[in-house]
Amino acid sequence: MASAAEGDVGTVAELARVLRWGFEELSLNKLATSLGASEQALRLIISIFMGNQLYHSLLCIMLQFLILRLMGRTVTAVLTTYCFQMAYLLAGYYYTATGNYDIKWTMPHCVLTLKLIGLAVDYFDGGKDQNSLSSEQQKYAIRGVPSLLEVAGFSYFYGAFLVGPQFSMNHYMKLVRGELTDIPGKIPNSTIPALKRLSLGLVYLVGYTLLSPHITEDYLLTEDYENHPFWFRCVYMLLWGKFVLYKYVTCWLVTEGVCILTGLGFSGFDERGKAMWDACANMKVWLFETTPRFTGTIASFNINTNAWVARYFFKRLKFLGNKELSQGLSLLFLALWHGLHSGYLVCFQMEFLIVIVERQAASLIQESPTLSNLASITVLQPFYYLVQQTIHWLFMGYSMTAFCLFTWDKWFKVYKSIYFLGHVFFLSLLFILPYVHKAMVPRKEKLKKMG
Repeated sequence: MASAAEGDVGTVAELARVLRWGFEELSLNKLATSLGASEQALRLIISIFMGNQLYHSLLCIMLQFLILRLMGRTVTAVLTTYCFQMAYLLAGYYYTATGNYDIKWTMPHCVLTLKLIGLAVDYFDGGKDQNSLSSEQQKYAIRGVPSLLEVAGFSYFYGAFLVGPQFSMNHYMKLVRGELTDIPGKIPNSTIPALKRLSLGLVYLVGYTLLSPHITEDYLLTEDYENHPFWFRCVYMLLWGKFVLYKYVTCWLVTEGVCILTGLGFSGFDERGKAMWDACANMKVWLFETTPRFTGTIASFNINTNAWVARYFFKRLKFLGNKELSQGLSLLFLALWHGLHSGYLVCFQMEFLIVIVERQAASLIQESPTLSNLASITVLQPFYYLVQQTIHWLFMGYSMTAFCLFTWDKWFKVYKSIYFLGHVFFLSLLFILPYVHKAMVPRKEKLKKMG
């Protein structure tokens, strides 16, 4: 009896295995053939979409599609989108965040959040009179009504789903229509440009891999770091501040290569007729490596996200009539978008302070004849550059300390160990530079500026 039962069970199990194998092979083969894809690629896509946390992005995309359809091109739709998408993301941060760097569903979801908000704003602009829009708004305004498939394709585009870059629905639809190519009617000749960005990304990856065991943010929290001389602590923070950004540079260069390969990176032709592939560029590597100014680093780093904030947040606050207030609120939005840790707020607060002071200093040097003449001495240019770079990366590292250590007990400990140097230095300059400007800039220069 037992042996018979075991035999029956074995037969059923074998039959089930054969049927499952046959069903999988038959169904996937047919489906892959009908879609014009390989079976292996289809298996990969299915495995990705079987992730148990996919429902977060699906829910937000579906609700966003309903908002567009039911609320239409209205201010209510835009405000609802901002509130819902940001609230969902912040709730995700609240329930999943730890005191460390978290790679969870919230990482790609923060990218998706900006995409969906931008989609709502562009759809709203599409209902306005063309003449009431700026040239930039006209470029991104969505005149048609996106289908659910188009919204999903835009949201889940594989080259940018995890870490960006940001791009508009209009740009994506150009890709779908086959318009993003340097050879009309054919696939883009983008392999070489894509491999160049990939190769550059791999160079940064190798550099980061080799240095990461030796330069870490964890060391900033050790007693050994505290026991070193003050100059050593500052130099270490300077070197770490430069190096820690390489992991982001690596990711963005690699994903840019993917976008270029598909054609999404195509941005037209230059004046010589040469194809340009920088539509999805998130890094200006040469500027990043050589600029001695904080504003230069901001302009070279995470370009598309910064452009998104400028286009969909900063410029939309024009009604406030205060550029500094708009900039401060934009940086607050960016801090919250990154997460709920206090370190993000401190980092972007420092960015706000540093940029204001840097503008004051640049204005002073430009308008003061004495300082302007001193700054133009050729033989001293290398010395000026070295001093600027030292200040630049020391306080970039100072700002990144809070960004990377997240919680107040960690970043406060490190800041305390270097006597809150960044805050003291820039807050002092913030109050001193106006008086220096008043003393060193002649009255006629001030009148000229006012005129």
